Amino acid sequence: MTSDISTSTAEHGEDSDKAAHIARFGTHGTWGWHGRFSADEARRIEELGLGTIWLGGSPKDLQPVREVLAATDHITVATGIVNIWNTDAAVIADEFHALETDFPGRFYLGVGAGHPEATAEYRKPYDAVSAYLDVLDEKSVPVNRRLLAALGPRMLRLSADRALGAHPYLTPPAHTTVARDELGAGVLLAPEHKVVVETNAVAARAVGRPPVDQPYLHLQNYTANLKRLGYTDADIADGGSDELIDALVAHGDAASVRRQVDAHLDAGADHVAIQVLGSETPVDELAAIIGA
Repeated sequence: MTSDISTSTAEHGEDSDKAAHIARFGTHGTWGWHGRFSADEARRIEELGLGTIWLGGSPKDLQPVREVLAATDHITVATGIVNIWNTDAAVIADEFHALETDFPGRFYLGVGAGHPEATAEYRKPYDAVSAYLDVLDEKSVPVNRRLLAALGPRMLRLSADRALGAHPYLTPPAHTTVARDELGAGVLLAPEHKVVVETNAVAARAVGRPPVDQPYLHLQNYTANLKRLGYTDADIADGGSDELIDALVAHGDAASVRRQVDAHLDAGADHVAIQVLGSETPVDELAAIIGA
């Protein structure tokens, strides 16, 4: 009986610890290519009360993360994502520990396999990510401080088993519903969503369509995921149908964009990472969306 109680207590402690890590992300954050946000913009994002700054574009080291952490006081910073094919897991683990020493508790390491069209060494992504995580285990990078880029069911399950959770990219709220069912409760689900603050739908699509079409509508892992959600070859062809672009790029006034983004939360996400398109001053749009 004592053994059972001890096990239950330990499991409860792990669940409580995971919940605390999930809470650090807040319900809303912002996503930008690494190097996208200046020190001043990072500070302004923090002042808005957003929970997390995501740095994408497969940085080959964690220096961009260090710069954002140094410019801010408390906001969470996460990679979305470090590509396993262009980074050495042991080196990244050492960089993680250096950041943890200098900025304790603030950095979360998102990793992923990218897509086969961009990587000559690409092999089975599930096996490759698992091997990368093995090295992170050996180098004592905590499970609750790492995230996985995940779209399909196997990678989502791996996110639940060997990380704090999943960071899906280029997904509508319909995917969030599916992902939450796959992950189960108590696992971080933090999708990215693109937005254009523009009330003219034609003008908004003119901004949103190009960065969706190139490269994502020509990459197998993204198109396969969209087809699992019911989109057709016709939806994906020729830059994407209006229906598809509208599902992937929220547009309208700030209040309408906020409702569309929050559909991920209604579908089971813990957090949504907002990527502002078509603006040289994304913090202004973020302020309008969060204030709506």
